[in-house]
Amino acid sequence: MHYYRYSSAEVSCWYKYLLFSYNIIFWLAGVAFLGAGLWAWSEKGVLSDISQMTRLHGFDPVILILFVGGIMFILGFAGCVGALRENICLLKFFCGTIVLIFILELAAAVLAFLFQDWVRDRVETFFKNNIKSYRDDIDLQNLIDSLQKMNNCCGAQEPNDWNLNIYFNCSSTSKSRERCGVPFSCCIQDPAQKVVNTQCGYDVRNLPVSAWGERIYTRGCIPALEAWLPRNIYIVAGIFVAISLLQIFGIFLARTLICDIEAVKAGYHF
Repeated sequence: MHYYRYSSAEVSCWYKYLLFSYNIIFWLAGVAFLGAGLWAWSEKGVLSDISQMTRLHGFDPVILILFVGGIMFILGFAGCVGALRENICLLKFFCGTIVLIFILELAAAVLAFLFQDWVRDRVETFFKNNIKSYRDDIDLQNLIDSLQKMNNCCGAQEPNDWNLNIYFNCSSTSKSRERCGVPFSCCIQDPAQKVVNTQCGYDVRNLPVSAWGERIYTRGCIPALEAWLPRNIYIVAGIFVAISLLQIFGIFLARTLICDIEAVKAGYHF
């Protein structure tokens, strides 16, 4: 049997630098996310007092930003260095992690579709837990306010969910000025009013329930999100498909480059 060596076996510069460009965007985005998260923590004093994290009972959005930023930073770094240095270990780490993330995303989407009631209950529980911590963290407060304003909703299922928060609770023992009220993000704002009235929700739940609709949104955010999803299903699907295609493209580039590097190192005798 005769063996032939292909003298043309070489690493494609096209795939090499395309993968580098692909990953430098991820790496820069990761740096931006990490920078924003650390800045937010420094503004809240978390960096000078880490114990604050243990005292927050709700969800801190900064943790999610730092987590996503950290993943993007590590993957971008591995992909960039792996492509430039033609390092198979780093490229396999990058490719394998992207494949794992893709599988987890696909599994999460399928499970969310199959177990909609369970997901709805978990989201409602999560929302109510964060209502309790509304005043504990400014980023969590801004997140809930943005969600309520964008979806014209109030509370998880209804405005009375704000009884879960000690500041808005209608208990007779509460000394809070916000007692039996709701956050300003629940209010129906007057379009002609240029300055936001942050006290518009004060005492509103002392009024008859029939009068609430004149001042605040009475629909909960869980029903609002359930109504929003069918209307925007094509947008959601489009975003999911776009993210999936980007991941598949990255996997393709990494695998192609790995094969080229292995072909050059092995010499590919036939």
